[in-house]
Amino acid sequence: MPLYEYRCESCGDRVEVLQKFSDRPLETCQKCAGKLERLLSAPAIQFKGSGWYITDYARKNGANGSSRKEDTSSKPESSSAASSTKTESPKITKPD
Repeated sequence: MPLYEYRCESCGDRVEVLQKFSDRPLETCQKCAGKLERLLSAPAIQFKGSGWYITDYARKNGANGSSRKEDTSSKPESSSAASSTKTESPKITKPD
């Protein structure tokens, strides 16, 4: 059952009430008989941590998580074409 929060417009008193979805909202304050207003409040859910990453999901194939299998036997490369297309990527380090 959801927890609803009400505030009295007359005395400013706040009340929390467990109600069913089908229950009618409260209308009168029990202290001063003033009009109650239902308040919107933040949901009771918290996301902790730095986020979700691809490594958070189950792996499809093998230990490295690669889902495709590379086949090098079907495409032979000549030594001159392979040497001209290869580039060395710079190493990136994160500061602590």
